[in-house]
This record gives sequence, structure tokens and C-alpha cells, in this order.
Amino acid sequence: MAETAAILSPDKIVLLPEIKAGCPMADMATWEAVKKMKEELPQVVVVSYINTSAAVKSLSDYCCTSSNAVQIVQAISPEKDILFIPDQNLAQFTAQKTKRKIIPWTGYCPIHHSLSKEEVLQAKKNHPQALLLVHPECRPEVCTLADYIGSTKGIIDFASKSNHQEFIIGTEKGIIFPLLSKNPDKKFYWASERMVCPDMKLISLEKILYSLKELTPQVTVPAPLRKKSLQAINRMVEVI
Repeated sequence: MAETAAILSPDKIVLLPEIKAGCPMADMATWEAVKKMKEELPQVVVVSYINTSAAVKSLSDYCCTSSNAVQIVQAISPEKDILFIPDQNLAQFTAQKTKRKIIPWTGYCPIHHSLSKEEVLQAKKNHPQALLLVHPECRPEVCTLADYIGSTKGIIDFASKSNHQEFIIGTEKGIIFPLLSKNPDKKFYWASERMVCPDMKLISLEKILYSLKELTPQVTVPAPLRKKSLQAINRMVEVI
């Protein structure tokens, strides 16, 4: 995500308070592996999730987010097959919504992918009045049990607009802060207590303060790579 910010705003300073705070899912799709797949499937349209490296974006035709993946795929010619990188669960969710042939990459978010059907059923048993809200990075068998499937913002908006007072949340636990801020009188329960991203938690207030004071570590993308990567991002923006 820091690389994406640098791609979009090359003249601005982009800071990543903890340089080791990466994304295991993004690491599951390397430039070498994607390039090889493109050589094997030369006619395929490559759609890469925003959670990919700048290098992978440079090989992509479109970028997408969890909130606009369906919209992006719908904008692609129905005659084209699509390679969706790197999240297999979001790929399957998007394929179901668009009725399109999508070739999923064999990657996943370790946090969302770890949520099991059994955990969700237990949470629903414990809180029978609550609606289940999950992220599309969750497994298909989890998504089929959900009352709503959407991005982090989508989950927050749904809970805020809903007349229901209780919700089971199937995404990273950091979402609780905006949920409670917007809905102090509503109740939220976790689909699993394990839904904590260790990479996100590497960034502390102390590290943010240090980063702002010292303007380091900075994230930059070399100009040739940035130019190639920007094309896929711009195509996404043109669609939405």
C-alpha cells in the first residue's frame, strides 16, 4: 500500500513507520511467478488486487480493491479470461458475482483465510440475534453464511446504516475502533478471536511519531517501474 501511494504521488513523501510491516498475501505473488503465468496464458487479462507489489502491478492490466473488484471485472470484455491476483477467495467471490471465468491465483490473506465455518457457526449460536458481516477474503464456506460480504468500509457502512443492534464481525480486529466510534450503542462480536494481523500491529504510535519527526523510513518506486505500475491503477480509476 505504501508503494501504491508512492506510485500515485511520486513528488510527495511516503512513510512506512515499520519497514517490515508487509503483507504475506502480497508476497504470495512474485514478479517472476506472475510473468511466467502470463507467458503460459498470453491472452489472459491480469487483474491484481491493490495488495500487491509495484512489480506485480507493472505486469497487470487492471488493479482493484475489495470494494470495486466486481465493477472492474464487469468492465472487461466477456470474451476475455481473467487472471485474478493474489487472493483466491476474493477471486471466487468476484466470479460468483459477475458469472465470469476467473483464474484464481493460489494466494490468500492468512488472517481471513484462517476463519473457519465451525468458528462462524459457533459465533452465530452464541449470538443468535446478530448479523454476520465478513470480508470477501474469507473462505467461500464462510461467506455463504454471511448476511453481508464487503470491504472494511462496506462493513462499517452496513453496520452504521442497519437497524440491527448486534453484529458478528469476520475481518481484522482493528475495525472495532471505527465501528464503535460510529455506533457506540451497538454490540459487536468477533467471529474468531484469532483475526489479528501481526504485520499491522508492528506499527505503533511510537513508531509513527518517530517516522513523522525523522521522515523515515521513506518508500519510493523507481521511475520506470512506477510508470508501468501506474497504468493498471489508472485503468481502475477510469472504470470506477
